[in-house]
Amino acid sequence: MTEQKRAKAHRVTVKDLARDLGMSVSTVSRAFYPEAIIATETRRIVLERAAELGYRPNPFAQSLITKKTQIVGMVVSDLTNPFYPEVMTEMTAMLQEAGMNVMLAAANQPDKTDDAVDLLLTYQPDLMIVLAANLASHAREKCERAQAPCIFFNRLSADGLGFGVTCDNEAGGRLVADRLIDSGHRRLAYISAFPGASTNVERQKGFCGRAMERGIAEPLVVEAGRFSYEAGYAAGLAVARDHRDIDGVFCANDIVAIGFIAGVQEGGALRVPDDISVVGFDDITMAGWPSHALTTVAQPLAGMMAATVSLARELALDHQLAPRVLRLPPGRFVDRNTMRARTERAG
Repeated sequence: MTEQKRAKAHRVTVKDLARDLGMSVSTVSRAFYPEAIIATETRRIVLERAAELGYRPNPFAQSLITKKTQIVGMVVSDLTNPFYPEVMTEMTAMLQEAGMNVMLAAANQPDKTDDAVDLLLTYQPDLMIVLAANLASHAREKCERAQAPCIFFNRLSADGLGFGVTCDNEAGGRLVADRLIDSGHRRLAYISAFPGASTNVERQKGFCGRAMERGIAEPLVVEAGRFSYEAGYAAGLAVARDHRDIDGVFCANDIVAIGFIAGVQEGGALRVPDDISVVGFDDITMAGWPSHALTTVAQPLAGMMAATVSLARELALDHQLAPRVLRLPPGRFVDRNTMRARTERAG
């Protein structure tokens, strides 16, 4: 190897940078910590020369000093749902702007979520953000023992403990029931997804409870089993085959609703929205495509993500914060093409 290639292959260290600047290693190191006491001009000189030489501080070496890795572990188990890739893209950018590094672990099957948690914990993250329907309470406790508290996003822990940022899903379910009933629908159904997911449970509770409060028969509950297009499609086939009297359907989320509509149409007996109205939840980008034009309830995503990042910053500084759950009101009802127009008003 030539001398020039050897020089290119050499990774610049903090000692190299200190020697180049004629400063002590401790002075150079402090320049990379915003909270460290160092002259403004000295910090400027160090950072500018570091950029010229291509030096980047080693976060793992820094963590030995600060006892913090600046790593946020993100656990996801439902990447087939377009809602989560959209959230991950935006939230990752927001966390990076806040000075945190995101490490993602995806569980390709729901029962692999604990394995994803174990993998992330080997990198000693400062905290975890969980976008998974079924993180067991013992996994959350394991994170807390490792001093990596969990924030549940759009989910709540099964035991009701820990930190959470979510939409008021019960209020969202009530909103859908009112809109369907006010538009003349009387024979309602809820297409249930992952049975243990807090979002699913709360949306079903709000929808079915409000329908009965309004004097409507208890809605039929069809268990789809997952938050997926395929699950919604199977449920649509079942309703078209066995429950042709149903005239208004609330699906656990948008991707289930899109699959449900395809299944109903495949069944051939019902037309959307002439015979049966379908409403989703989330308002993913796909819901607004002209090919779907799905009527849905928007999640208050901007507020949910901002609250999550704010809580992450607090927890990065203080792991002793008392657990809390923040519920944001659902966003607007997005009226597109899958719910028929008002025909009468219920008494």
